[in-house]
Amino acid sequence: MINIHVVRDNEGFIWEFTVDGHAGFGAAGNDIVCSAVSALAYTAIGALEDVAGIKFDYSIEDSGYMRCSIPTDIPFHKKNEVGTILKTIVLGFKQIELSYGKYVAVLDEEV
Repeated sequence: MINIHVVRDNEGFIWEFTVDGHAGFGAAGNDIVCSAVSALAYTAIGALEDVAGIKFDYSIEDSGYMRCSIPTDIPFHKKNEVGTILKTIVLGFKQIELSYGKYVAVLDEEV
């Protein structure tokens, strides 16, 4: 199962997401659920870098783990753009969970 953890503040801004595990929906290399989640996660990284142009922390491991964390000192004028990118990605994660809930779980929490 792929576990996705989304961390928001009390205003709903997404500061971090992690993706961990493998779906097990199909054979390695042919798993459409893993591919869909991976495509969204990598799109988030690319959009934050290339569209929003911010510096942020992320790590990717071959084990199926990815973490993306937005720094607390993000420029105010970038916060709306970053928020839109991450809200869109999380919406995609949740839509995959709706269709493939046996293989993907999204924990979206306020901290």
